[in-house]
Amino acid sequence: MTKRYAMVIDLRKCVGCSACSVACRSQWGVADYGSRTWVAATGIEGTFPDLYQTHYVGQCNHCDDATCLNECPTEATQKDENGIVWVDPEVCIGCGLCIDGCPYGARYLNRETKKVDKCDFCRPRLDQGLQPICEQTCISGAKTFGDLGDPKSDVYDLVYRQGAQRLPSPGIDLGPNVYYLGEQRHIDLIAAKFPAIYPESSKMTKVWKFLKPALLGATALTFTGQAIAMGFQLSKNEDTHTD
Repeated sequence: MTKRYAMVIDLRKCVGCSACSVACRSQWGVADYGSRTWVAATGIEGTFPDLYQTHYVGQCNHCDDATCLNECPTEATQKDENGIVWVDPEVCIGCGLCIDGCPYGARYLNRETKKVDKCDFCRPRLDQGLQPICEQTCISGAKTFGDLGDPKSDVYDLVYRQGAQRLPSPGIDLGPNVYYLGEQRHIDLIAAKFPAIYPESSKMTKVWKFLKPALLGATALTFTGQAIAMGFQLSKNEDTHTD
C-alpha cells in the first residue's frame, strides 16, 4: 500500500531552539537567505497574568491540492504518490512562479544555482531508510514524521487519536500535511500571526498554459519537417549515386 507521509509539530514540546532548521541547512546546503524549515516566535499575547506565546515551526506542507504544481510552467515541481512535493533541479528554470503560487511562503530561489529550493521531507534520506533530519535533530521530540495511512504509526496516533490539526486558513483548503498539536489558542495564534495568503495564478502562467500546446505542436512539426527534408535529401543523393 502506498504511504501517505505527514509531519506533526507538537507545540507543547517545541522550545524554539531552531535546531531543526540548523540541521536542515547543514544537511542540504540551504542558502543563508532562504529556508526549508524555520522557527518563529509569535510574541506574547493575553492580559497579565494570563499571558501566552508559542513558536511557529514552518516548512512546505506537501498539500493534497498543491497550487505550486499548477504554477510551474516546466513541470519541475513534482508530487510523488506518497504525497511528497519536490522540485527537479534538472528541469527547474528558476522563474519563481511556484514561489508566488505557495500560500505558505515555503519556497525560495537559490541565487547561486538559479533553482527553487524547498523542504522535500528529506526525500533522499527516506530512500535510504532514514528519517527527516529535522525530526532526528529535534532536542525535545516536537517533530514526528511518518505514514498517516498506517494506524500503527505515531503520526496516525497524534492526528486521529490525540487531535493534531491543520492550521486554520480561512478561504484556503489545500489539504496541508503538516499538523499541529497543542492548546487551541496557540494554534489560533500561529494562524493569526502567520496567515496563509491564497495566490492568484500569474498572468505568465496563464499565457504559458495557453501557448504550451501550440508551441509543442509547432516544435513537433519543425522536427517532422526536418526529418522529411533530410529523408528527401538522402533519397536524392542515393538516386544520384545510382545514376
